[in-house]
Amino acid sequence: MKKFNIRKVLDGLTAASSSSSAAAASPHSGNRENDMIQETLQSEHFQLCKTVRHGFPYQPSSMAFDPVQKILAIGTQNGALRLFGRAGVECYCQHESGSAVIQLEFLVNEGALVSALADDSIHLWNLRQKLPAILHSLKFNRERITFCHLPFQSKWLYVGTERGNIHIVNVESFTLSGYVIMWNKAIELSSKTHPGPVVHISDNPMDEGKLLIGFECGIVVLWDLKSKKADYRYNYDEAIHSVAWHHEGKQFVCSHSDGTLTTWNVRAPAKPAQIITPHGKQPKDGKKPEPCKPILKVEYKTTRAGDPFMILCGGLSYDTVGRRACLTVMHGKSTAVLEMDYPIVDFLTLCETPYPNDFQEPYAVVVLLEKDLVVIDLAQIGYPIFENPYPLSIHESPVTCCEYFADCPAEVIPALYSVGSRQKRQGFSKKEWPISGGNWGQGTLSFSEIIITGHADGSIKFWDASALMLQVLYKLKTAKVFDKPRGKEEKSSTEIVDEDPFAIQILSWCPESRVLCVAGVSAHVIVYRFSKQEVTTEVVQLLEVRMQCELNEVESPEGGGEQASAVSTPGTSSSPQTSLPQSHPSTSSNNSSDGLRDNVPCLKVRSSPLKQSPGCQVELLIQLVWVSGEPPQQITSLAVNSAYGLVAFGNGSGLAVVDYLQKTLLLNVSTAELYGSTDPHHRQPRSPRKTRQLSAGLCDGNDASAAPEERCKSPTSDCVVAIGSGSPCNSDEDSKQKFIDKVKSKSKRISKTVASDFAKISRKINMIADQKDERRLRRYCSLHVKKQQSSVKETKKKRAASFRETSFCDPHARDNSFSRSRSSSVTSIDRESREVISSFYFCDSLSKKSETVAVPSLWVGTSLGSMLAIALTVPSTPDQRMQQPVGVSFCGPVVRLKGAILRMAQLDASGTLLPHVYESWYEPNAPEEERERPRRRRPTSPPSSQESPDCQYAVVCSEKQAKVVAMPSQNCVYEHNITETSFVLRADVVTMTAGVGISCFCANGHIMTLSLPSLRPLLDVNYLPLTDMRIARTFCFSNQGQALYLTSPTEIQRITYSQETCDNLQEMLGELFTPVETPEAPNRGFFKGLFGGGAQSLDREDLFGEVAAGKASRSLAQHIPGPGGMEGMKGAASGVVGELARARIALDERGQKLGELEERTAAMMASADSFSKHAHDMMLKYKDKKWYQL
Repeated sequence: MKKFNIRKVLDGLTAASSSSSAAAASPHSGNRENDMIQETLQSEHFQLCKTVRHGFPYQPSSMAFDPVQKILAIGTQNGALRLFGRAGVECYCQHESGSAVIQLEFLVNEGALVSALADDSIHLWNLRQKLPAILHSLKFNRERITFCHLPFQSKWLYVGTERGNIHIVNVESFTLSGYVIMWNKAIELSSKTHPGPVVHISDNPMDEGKLLIGFECGIVVLWDLKSKKADYRYNYDEAIHSVAWHHEGKQFVCSHSDGTLTTWNVRAPAKPAQIITPHGKQPKDGKKPEPCKPILKVEYKTTRAGDPFMILCGGLSYDTVGRRACLTVMHGKSTAVLEMDYPIVDFLTLCETPYPNDFQEPYAVVVLLEKDLVVIDLAQIGYPIFENPYPLSIHESPVTCCEYFADCPAEVIPALYSVGSRQKRQGFSKKEWPISGGNWGQGTLSFSEIIITGHADGSIKFWDASALMLQVLYKLKTAKVFDKPRGKEEKSSTEIVDEDPFAIQILSWCPESRVLCVAGVSAHVIVYRFSKQEVTTEVVQLLEVRMQCELNEVESPEGGGEQASAVSTPGTSSSPQTSLPQSHPSTSSNNSSDGLRDNVPCLKVRSSPLKQSPGCQVELLIQLVWVSGEPPQQITSLAVNSAYGLVAFGNGSGLAVVDYLQKTLLLNVSTAELYGSTDPHHRQPRSPRKTRQLSAGLCDGNDASAAPEERCKSPTSDCVVAIGSGSPCNSDEDSKQKFIDKVKSKSKRISKTVASDFAKISRKINMIADQKDERRLRRYCSLHVKKQQSSVKETKKKRAASFRETSFCDPHARDNSFSRSRSSSVTSIDRESREVISSFYFCDSLSKKSETVAVPSLWVGTSLGSMLAIALTVPSTPDQRMQQPVGVSFCGPVVRLKGAILRMAQLDASGTLLPHVYESWYEPNAPEEERERPRRRRPTSPPSSQESPDCQYAVVCSEKQAKVVAMPSQNCVYEHNITETSFVLRADVVTMTAGVGISCFCANGHIMTLSLPSLRPLLDVNYLPLTDMRIARTFCFSNQGQALYLTSPTEIQRITYSQETCDNLQEMLGELFTPVETPEAPNRGFFKGLFGGGAQSLDREDLFGEVAAGKASRSLAQHIPGPGGMEGMKGAASGVVGELARARIALDERGQKLGELEERTAAMMASADSFSKHAHDMMLKYKDKKWYQL
């Protein structure tokens, strides 16, 4: 008996109430059969929550470091907060307002953090819990926050504003003090101008009662907190950017906008003690150096044994145009200029002591760049950098695609790590990573996880994502197989994208066999095999494929596409099965008879020997070529199967199947030819190009007489293709002549309707977000009224723009005749849209109704909702496999759905997911006698019976629907309309601990799961509205309830929809705060203690408390209690800052003992009454007696 949890599917019913009612079983036999299947997956197995976020913080804006806990915090421009400890200890938080974080201040060793935002709010974060929460917030209403300062071991936060005032906040209660330092009191009364915003606040390291205030205009004021007046004022003509103290409190350094550093003695405010321009050219005549760029920040750190360090960023000379950002380290007489790859956002010097009044002993500098985090070792010669243990290099090149594999074979990760460890850079510091706080989580997951990212530069990265951590395993550079042009003048005119021609578009990987197949944006496919041995490939194995589809007949389903051929190249195998019998001459010339590019690939293959390191090594390169002046269409779907040794890929022109073992092209047909005579679509005509009129408009070869051979009938469902046996599309002369006559007889009728048809199509093709699809669709629907061809330059621009935008319109943003509308965010294109191959699935299946034994098959899904089957005849033994051709048989359509087909899978008779067929990995470069070829694995199918002839089920999911089809009868047993108002962006058939289901992510932000095989809704959560094409491009599900997407150009967000993972999440997350003793304060020494001169403490409570300073204006700022509950309060309830929090907790705990307290109070009152009575009696007794009578 199936259980339904109404509460968990309530959201799904609201979004798909109409679709749920449409779920029904078609045939009675299917119903009777499937009633016996017991489904174990229920709604209580699902819960959606975020787990961890990996990668570099996007658009960082500020940084802070806790020197005792050794925790680093980074704030971003969108209000995010990332906290880092030791490797594997990371945390992500988000301010609700989304405003930029302008400054962060740790409460050192207290497990708390103060953040100041651009919306003039400050927040107190509790870090003592695994998921930090805000305890208090304070929103300023009348003044803009510009700078904050929290002294070490103090509970009073100084807040400088744009008006030049300084307010003081109690971080325990997050209330304002009545003590305010007004700008007009700080500057000289004779000054007639406003000093500008406060850019710096710090207290004297030796005297907490002296506060140094820096104003933007160049004025620095030393304020006496007790006397509430300025002791000294320091004036300089240039604006101030930062100020740094010497630890003895007698000197401070200011950095200015003209690239100068001024050093001031505290007691000599008249002029600076020293003025230097670190990067300025010193003139010989003693004049002032030429001004330089502003020095944005300076830090002044002292050491016991040597010269102090002065570290600064900026200040370069203006004549260094184009020079990268630099960090300057001045130590004694030496000056080191360290170039950075990106602009510097902030930097911090890590010191041995947290006390500002002691020798600092700096040992490292943390530099926050716009797109990287660098830590420099100050203790070693040459200032080497530390090796970064965080996964911050995801965006090293922009991510273009992503795949997620959970529950991988256990030996895959060690194998990838072993080959990836050889790729590590050298020259890092030998010391351990200095940001080492926090502890790892105790819980873990029982399965291994791998993430693969494809990048714009053609690189592919394998990541170990096990146990909520992320570590790069191995990096592959696919661009090595091509010749890279050195400059724009050397760039080939055949390239179809101006930028990133090697970008990865689609990935297909078999973890068991370690066979990797990638499709690039330049219409190329590369097959890789994994090897632990290094090899040198003299010539890259190359196969060029010519794909073209042109429909010239409206009604006849036999108006199939042009049968293309493989263009033989010197790099291909010399076996007789290298290429198909060709109609064209095999050529690679740039120009055909009509002066157009023809039979040339988009990229030039490497001509020199290729040294391939251990790891993924090139097995075969496949390139689509230009056809009669038109570039090849980009690949929209890809699949590889190691058991069959085949790779399939498709686009808007059709599909191709390549045998990567024999290096031959098995199949190259248009989508219409897959249907044969059963084509259900009304296809629009395409007129021949004017440039081909010499060849009767029916061919694009060099010889017009070869035109009839170019056209052929669509193959029937029983037609078998075998390499060497001839093309399946060859027809005799009579049929060809009939076909030509048929076209001529209908030409008049077609020409009359050209104008009206074109007008209808033009109205329906609106501006699509993906320009690539727009160009393809318009070219497909073009008639003779269009121009004969567009320029190559315009084509390249459109291709580049389409890939940069990377909309989800390709290949799935097309609707079919079943569904005429879609979400308003995507333009729907009705039946006039070109049918694109959208998905593949290799399996052993019963693809024909007459079959009783499962045979190797390829299922094909199209953008118009058709699922078609192709049967494969694969030789059984390894020797036969390398010598005999693979047979191909067309089985025709199996089922049709609304929307593009996204995912297909296979179930056995018991409803269990059949694993994909694969061949286990073996060393491809081992000697033949040592090589053990494992037998390929086949899914087992139960024997058929008379009562139940169907022993398999095909699961098909599209943008709109999901169906379960019994095989081989091809009866639809279950159907479910997933969405009516939106469409599915990503769908995967996933394996959970409790069973198998379908997971879907819709464009409206809903994440849904359906049971199998009954397609019951189990989860429907409105998780994430689609605001960025990046999410649509990178969202992917995996087994065991895991999913991820690229939430920003630099960050991966992982989520789980498994109840089991959500329950164990707290145990798996790391802890940021660990109990650590605060180092002892520096010893004042005997003479300093005897005669004074040591650090002077200050009781700030006496100055800033409500008793002494009064209350602040209520209209100045508004206090907002944070959402952090009792757990957060308990976390912050120890230490200096936690006194008030501890008192509040104590009050709550006393509330539980009120009954006992009342009893004690009553007893005390009774005792007091008794005592009062006895005292009264004694008074009466001795009232009238004299003292001598007592």
